[in-house]
Amino acid sequence: MSERITSLRTKTPQEGFELAVKLAQKGVLVTQPSETIRKKLRPKYSKDADSLIMASQVIAIHFQTVAAANNYWK
Repeated sequence: MSERITSLRTKTPQEGFELAVKLAQKGVLVTQPSETIRKKLRPKYSKDADSLIMASQVIAIHFQTVAAANNYWK
């Protein structure tokens, strides 16, 4: 895994959302480290509405965490 995440602090909500996406992506890499297997599975879940909704939910949960860490950018 490259590029360590050293802080949840961001300057803007947009940067916070991008960090939330990165956190979700890194979670997948930790859960399934094999790139070969991830590529094999992608065609199935990329066409499954439930899988896409769950992925969005993971990002939303990460965004809630990042927003709280940034005092909701007040």
